[in-house]
Amino acid sequence: MELIEFLLEFLKDPLTVIQELIKQYDNLIYFILFLVVFVETGFVVMPLLPGDSMLFAIGVIAATTGQLSMTIIIPLLIIAALLGDNVNYFVGKKFGGLIKKKQKILFLKKEYITQTEQFFEKNGGKAVIMARFVPIVRTIAPFVAGAGSMQYYKYIMYCITGAVIWVTSITFLGYFLGQVPWVKENFEKVVLSIIIISVLPIVIKLFKKKNQEKTA
Repeated sequence: MELIEFLLEFLKDPLTVIQELIKQYDNLIYFILFLVVFVETGFVVMPLLPGDSMLFAIGVIAATTGQLSMTIIIPLLIIAALLGDNVNYFVGKKFGGLIKKKQKILFLKKEYITQTEQFFEKNGGKAVIMARFVPIVRTIAPFVAGAGSMQYYKYIMYCITGAVIWVTSITFLGYFLGQVPWVKENFEKVVLSIIIISVLPIVIKLFKKKNQEKTA
């Protein structure tokens, strides 16, 4: 129960949670943040971690308090994302067929995998980059790439590009906007906006799917 409460608080207010973790663990915070990104991208059954909002909060903390170094955190989290993706890819390659036979494993539903496969078919390799910015899809995409027919040499090129763009863009956005007084005073609203924008593509797709089922 405590873990669930912690994760919910992390999703709601990553800025406060990270600041508290810094007070408790000092420089070990780098390892903790590395672990969060690695788990979110590397464990297909753990898609509900605060990736985007956490990166934004990291940028804000680096800009306003200096408790986190951008020169350390940026390359560190890019490496975490790449390692997680590669673990996920090879798990998908080895166990994809078995897992897809199940309807649900923890938070992971079979329909998420099916929708991600369709997303790949429609957008090709660039889907790996696009998926970085969509919660849940970000976690499932490497697994689906491994379970599907995407060759590793092709996957890894898009994977590296996506990791660099995702980590640098959102963290630097937090770094520059974090110095704006309104953003600091209304951080929870900003985080909520980031979450809404991130999940909007999924919501729109589900809405269209339901409408199509009604009219069919």
